[in-house]
Amino acid sequence: MSDDSLPPAPRIGAVLEAALYVDDLEAAAAFYGGLLALEEVLRVEGRHIFYRVGATILLIFDPEATAEGSANPRLPVPPHGAHGPGHLCFGASRAEIDAWCTRLEAAGHAIEEDFEWPNGARSIYFRDPAGNSLEMAEPALWGGA
Repeated sequence: MSDDSLPPAPRIGAVLEAALYVDDLEAAAAFYGGLLALEEVLRVEGRHIFYRVGATILLIFDPEATAEGSANPRLPVPPHGAHGPGHLCFGASRAEIDAWCTRLEAAGHAIEEDFEWPNGARSIYFRDPAGNSLEMAEPALWGGA
């Protein structure tokens, strides 16, 4: 929908952070920090764990904790959250996807789907311990190199 009375939209250049919600932060830490080997950048016990994924920060929240807004007046984050499985896709080369299949299966995490999209890009799908749908795909899926 367009409204010609609005000023032009400034460019949005990136996704700075993305969030998933889990009911067990310790299981999430073992999965994202352990199995996926993501760099942890911040943790608040009982509320969240944040991980670096390239230039993006992956926010892992307990939805019950974020249903309440921040109690810190210097960080007035409003209430937010979601319930039920979310989705996130990580970029990986075909060789990296092969290696991830081996690592995930060795750790007991089933690959739900492994296929090529009509444009030839490969994706795999698997779940985190909270049931979130995770994907690893070649960047060519969306026209990347």
